[in-house]
Amino acid sequence: MEEIRISVRSLVEFILRSGDIDNRRGTMADKEAMQLGSRLHRKIQGQMGSNYRAEVSLSLKYPCRDIVIVVEGRADGIQEDADGTMIDEIKGIFRDLAYLEGPVDVHLAQAKCYAYIYAKEKELEEIAVQMTYCNMETEDIRRFKQKFTYAELEQWFEKLMQEYEKWCMFSAGWKKIRQESITQVEFPFEYREGQKELAAAVYRTIARKKKLFIEAPTGVGKTISTIFPAVKAVGEGLGEKIFYLTAKTITRTVAQEAFAMLREQGLKYKVATLTAKEKICPMEETECNPDACPYAKGHYDRVNDAVFEILGTTDDFTRESLLAQSEKWQVCPFEMGLDVSLWTDAVICDYNYVFDPRAHLKRFFGDGVKGDYLFLIDEAHNLVERGREMYSAVIYKEDILEVRRAVKLYSRKLEKYLTKCNDYLLDLKRECTAYSLLDNVGNFALSLMNVAGEMEKFLEEDRGDVHELVLNLYFAVRTFLDIHERLDENYVIYSEMENSGRFKLKLFCVNPAVNLAEFLDKGRGTVFFSATLLPIQYYIKLLSTRTDDYTIYAKSPFDPSRKLLLIGNDISSKYTRRGKREYDKAAAYIKRTVELKKGNYLAFFPSYKMLEDVAESFEEIRGDVRAICQNSKMDEREREEFLGAFEEDNPEGLVGFCVMGGIFGEGIDLKKDRLIGAMVVGTGLPQICNEREILKNYYDSREMDGFDYAYRYPGMNKVLQSAGRVIRTQEDEGVILLLDDRFLQWEYLQMFPVEWSDYDVCTLRSLEDKLKNFWSAREQDS
Repeated sequence: MEEIRISVRSLVEFILRSGDIDNRRGTMADKEAMQLGSRLHRKIQGQMGSNYRAEVSLSLKYPCRDIVIVVEGRADGIQEDADGTMIDEIKGIFRDLAYLEGPVDVHLAQAKCYAYIYAKEKELEEIAVQMTYCNMETEDIRRFKQKFTYAELEQWFEKLMQEYEKWCMFSAGWKKIRQESITQVEFPFEYREGQKELAAAVYRTIARKKKLFIEAPTGVGKTISTIFPAVKAVGEGLGEKIFYLTAKTITRTVAQEAFAMLREQGLKYKVATLTAKEKICPMEETECNPDACPYAKGHYDRVNDAVFEILGTTDDFTRESLLAQSEKWQVCPFEMGLDVSLWTDAVICDYNYVFDPRAHLKRFFGDGVKGDYLFLIDEAHNLVERGREMYSAVIYKEDILEVRRAVKLYSRKLEKYLTKCNDYLLDLKRECTAYSLLDNVGNFALSLMNVAGEMEKFLEEDRGDVHELVLNLYFAVRTFLDIHERLDENYVIYSEMENSGRFKLKLFCVNPAVNLAEFLDKGRGTVFFSATLLPIQYYIKLLSTRTDDYTIYAKSPFDPSRKLLLIGNDISSKYTRRGKREYDKAAAYIKRTVELKKGNYLAFFPSYKMLEDVAESFEEIRGDVRAICQNSKMDEREREEFLGAFEEDNPEGLVGFCVMGGIFGEGIDLKKDRLIGAMVVGTGLPQICNEREILKNYYDSREMDGFDYAYRYPGMNKVLQSAGRVIRTQEDEGVILLLDDRFLQWEYLQMFPVEWSDYDVCTLRSLEDKLKNFWSAREQDS
């Protein structure tokens, strides 16, 4: 008989939630529900005497029709003495205990579950429940105690389980339908060269509980070649839920289309696509409280019914379907989407839903939670910088000073704590020129803990603009403290005076691999894939802690004769050579390329400054050629207009000037004659800055090439991504110009993908002949 397992905490939080969404107290509520730090937890348990047992594992099997629900968890303490038996549930909070009028409902429900399970096991007629709350700053304790008869607890627990039973019966019934449908599904296309081997490698990786790194050129069909074997693995019982993780919205669409193709063969698979709160919120302002948002008011009273209904009406939970259901039930579409994901077979979402310590889905990746998850990580090259960002934290001196001034009239104690933090940062600022490396900031973290505790009290009352100001700093403080607990050899602590004049203290995660592993280890298997995952050992070191990961290079299915790759060896974007002469030469390369074969082209540059300088030179010679430029402040409409230009008829030719690594540098699909060429000006090296130099020195100190890790590898990835815009399908044809003589250096040539081995070299003088020969050959072939 199938067993469905659920923790006591998850059970009560799911079934018994009610009321409003209110982010004015949401953070506080989260912290109230948080377990105490292990030291303080053990301290309380150790004070309870010899008849007190700590961390007692409890489990109960609840049979219902064709399944058994296993409810399990650990009671913080069980005390047995002459007065009887008592279940103790300990919760650590930052709030002043004076604000507690009684135990929080879901906390008490958790303790009552443990009490029922233990009373049933020991055949007790009555049992006491004690809620122990401890303030994490002062260590003050407040307790609430009451007794229950076994009959009372049994009646209460039965009602709880009957409500949960319908969800379990739905899940078990759907799983049977899903598993039967998977056996009928076949790969939806005729396998291209290397594609079958790629799919097989994914399946083997999952079966062996390993990680796989795939470098696969555009057009290999990475998405379907990873999703199909993952679905098959689920059908064989090798996984339960697929997480398809992306950094870009467009790749989420490709994943949705892959699942849709498999559904056409009869696959029964429920897929949820999670959209950022700001993008799915139906209100003009994303203010999650009942006073500002009608969807927040009473949300938890209605959301379970809304979720259960939509689960029975569709298998594809897109932004549109979730919005429609939220409108019908007047619930928050974002929160409802998260709840829907609990019951689906696959989740398509951004990296942060899995990895971000502040935003990950706690229902899947919280403390003590794990499952048979299969992680498919698309555009995995993006995860390095995103990982560094997610596991770093920063505090600005100016923000502390601003809040200190704002709270002066309200809280002298908070002002005093903030003054201590400001003084610490002021001392650092006096010693800092450009940036300073620090060994530790333990004393500052202790001061911030006092600030966090006092902020909790301050935020109990809404004080208008001051409240918002304090709340923003509170988030930054909590993030800093959370990251501080992660500090290890993969971090660098530094202070810096920014060009803007602001002074910061940063906990900088140089290598995110250990932090990423914390979440990846909660699943069964992981597949990292990208068209630009070279050099692959660089990515393995920054994304994985294992030494036995698999790697595979998928061969390009494209006819190499449809592409011309030229390296201009008479031009450079080196900083020391930048000037009007080089800008004019880059503009001439672009003009001659477009003139020889009229069509749509993209020109990529390492910075907006160079883009503007070359665009200015191009304006002097462009003639009738149409030119459009990306700018750093483009909104959604302007981006669409930019791409829309490539849909239009441009008989005189069109050149889009873009920056490498920007919104048009990856993730866009301009197929066939929508794009016939890309000119990449420069090697894409990140601009020299303090943080890049910190990275360089960090790796140099570990006998690794710091310049490669900090500059060359990230830069070359941008080059590969930019060049990859040209050849998207087997019908595409076009030219790629790498305009920098450094590309001919061995350090860069060794990073070329296999399909770039047929590169040719040109100068501005020989460019025309080489382009003529290529386009003439293409006309003859077609």
